[in-house]
Amino acid sequence: QVQLVESGGGLVQPGGSLRLSCVASGRISAIAAMGWYRQAPGKEREFVATISSSGWTDYSNSAQGRFTISRDDAKSTLYLQMDSLYAEDTAVYFCNALIFIINRLTEYWGQGTRVTVSS
Repeated sequence: QVQLVESGGGLVQPGGSLRLSCVASGRISAIAAMGWYRQAPGKEREFVATISSSGWTDYSNSAQGRFTISRDDAKSTLYLQMDSLYAEDTAVYFCNALIFIINRLTEYWGQGTRVTVSS
């Protein structure tokens, strides 16, 4: 089985920064695209950022210019550097990955890490 475990969430003041991490473990042959999503209280889960295996990235409008997604395939780890945080960024952040096990591609989700932006 494959597991995605997020970390790095917490309480931060408006204007502050956080760095989220997501470690993939298990019987992984290769990791294709990885991404971050978030779900604010009372709202649906929404896309934040994604990164392909070749390093191509894409961001939501709200994340563009403030967040940076990156990955370290040697460590099977995905990162999200979040700067200039607003109260509106408060949410549970979920890691998502498309992972090859042998030649089968499957989507996995982490359990989430909570980010609270408040003074």
